[in-house]
Amino acid sequence: MSAHITHYAPTPPGWPADLPLRVAVLTDIHASEPWTNAKRLALLCRQANALAPDITLLLGDYASGPHIGRDLLPHEWASELAKLSAPLGVHAILGNHDYDGHTRADVARGPTRAERALTGVGIPVYVNRAVRIDHAGRGFWLAGLGDQFAFMPGRSSDYGPSQGLDDLAGTLAQVTTDEPIVLMAHEPDIFPDVPPRVALTLSGHTHGGQIKVFGRTPVVPSRHGSRYVYGHIIENDRHLIVSSGLGYSGWPIRLGTRSEIVVIELGKEPS
Repeated sequence: MSAHITHYAPTPPGWPADLPLRVAVLTDIHASEPWTNAKRLALLCRQANALAPDITLLLGDYASGPHIGRDLLPHEWASELAKLSAPLGVHAILGNHDYDGHTRADVARGPTRAERALTGVGIPVYVNRAVRIDHAGRGFWLAGLGDQFAFMPGRSSDYGPSQGLDDLAGTLAQVTTDEPIVLMAHEPDIFPDVPPRVALTLSGHTHGGQIKVFGRTPVVPSRHGSRYVYGHIIENDRHLIVSSGLGYSGWPIRLGTRSEIVVIELGKEPS
């Protein structure tokens, strides 16, 4: 089953109007049988490639699907994601579920299984890292934040600041020019702290609430409730886009939400 394609054409003040960039975003795959299995993941990658993005961004939570399925092994889902392609590359961050089964001490000793799987197929993973990317004779910065809820206990609703690996200040300190910044942050919770210097923040994690009834999302895994549950959000001229993602978490049910690949057109009107 293919995914819905959701288009955005934001005009953040920090992005030059004459610097066109098409971004494809895939997030919250939760690769598992029989839902987002290898066959469907291959189809999603073909969909993303057909959109002809300049750059493709992966925002985390690659496995840990519904309770009643079988999670794909890292090499199974990574081998499908290796089929993604874009002129400026495919870039990734990790989500909270990519730390399942890992402790802070484990991570101090080396990368998670998910990170090893991604880098093993040539997809760079950003954990509090910013990299300048040449584009259209100019450039921009791509920054990726460490996961904010990496070590939150299972089933906990304590979305406290000490549960993660994120270092926003340290990440942005790596930016050495005045060129625009795109920030990848799995959870949108960081958005109130993101400075105007960042042109656009991209997040997933919420699944759009996964279940939406009468316009309300009763369960959102965020300290901000439904404030950043889905879509294009503008606060004080700062821009955030939150995708509902592709897979399922907990139970294989979506109601009032749909799985999606996001396409963002920066620096030009939507086609």
